[in-house]
Amino acid sequence: MKLSQSIQNISAGLILAVFGCAAAAAQNYQLPGQHRQQHGDLLANQGSTGAQVENTSKYLEALFAEEEEPEFDIYTEGWDSQHVNCYAGVSVPETADIDVSKFAMPVPGYITSPYGYRRRFRRMHKGVDLKVNIGDTVYAAFDGRVRITNFERRGYGYYVVLRHTNDLETVYGHLSKFLVEPDQYVKAGQPIALGGNTGRSTGPHLHFETRYMGYAINPCAIFDFANQTTHTDTYTFDKRTYQNARNFSPKANEEYAQAYRAKYPNKPVPASASSGRSSGSKSYTVRKGDTLGRIAAKNGTKVATICRLNGITTKSVLRPGQKLRLR
Repeated sequence: MKLSQSIQNISAGLILAVFGCAAAAAQNYQLPGQHRQQHGDLLANQGSTGAQVENTSKYLEALFAEEEEPEFDIYTEGWDSQHVNCYAGVSVPETADIDVSKFAMPVPGYITSPYGYRRRFRRMHKGVDLKVNIGDTVYAAFDGRVRITNFERRGYGYYVVLRHTNDLETVYGHLSKFLVEPDQYVKAGQPIALGGNTGRSTGPHLHFETRYMGYAINPCAIFDFANQTTHTDTYTFDKRTYQNARNFSPKANEEYAQAYRAKYPNKPVPASASSGRSSGSKSYTVRKGDTLGRIAAKNGTKVATICRLNGITTKSVLRPGQKLRLR
């Protein structure tokens, strides 16, 4: 018994000694000077992160100052009878590799409003808006079958949903005419509709979505719209990152937009294809939520013209009830 007690006492002493040395070492340990400086720089930079994010947001808002108002989400708002989101309650894998090598660009237009949350409208914009003229051809992005052709007055206007052989679905909104029917099989690059200005739209554009089992993927994760191609032959869907773009460059988009506008000048909008408002009026009464871009699109004129006629600038604040000359 005495020998056992002695061994226990020795073991306890050794453990205390080891912990005591470790504590002393921890107290005396210091980072090298270079590491201390890097640590200090890191902490200082953390304080400016919010300002950097805010500056980036302001830059994007300025770049897409005339963005369209995001559409209602046809997958969750008021379309249960059509079962647009046929994946409700289905288990979706965390990741999936999707073949996007056999593709076609839906239209050659540039991005006029990107994917993402809109603080101004307090909701997500679950696709990208692409520039089109009314009557421009819209093409199937991949091989597949037409699942829905429909009309939604408060949102997408005339729209098509395609189910593709690579398990993606694509949505095409604000169309003026269907060129396909439900259950029809289409190939990538086949004409499916004509571009338009129907539904919740203030100017001709194509609202384009890419979805995997109901998840609205950022189209810029798959397509490089500035170079009119896909980033890679395979897109990896990931529940953690599907909302992120891949190499999306607003500057590259603007450069492409300049080239596009030179190649495809705006066509005159037929009166029958407009959003129902007269384009011959000489004045306009500002309404709540109006922007110069929206007013110009509604009335078939340009922001620069409105500014010149009314002695204002693009930064001028519009007041509800204010009268603006249009011609």
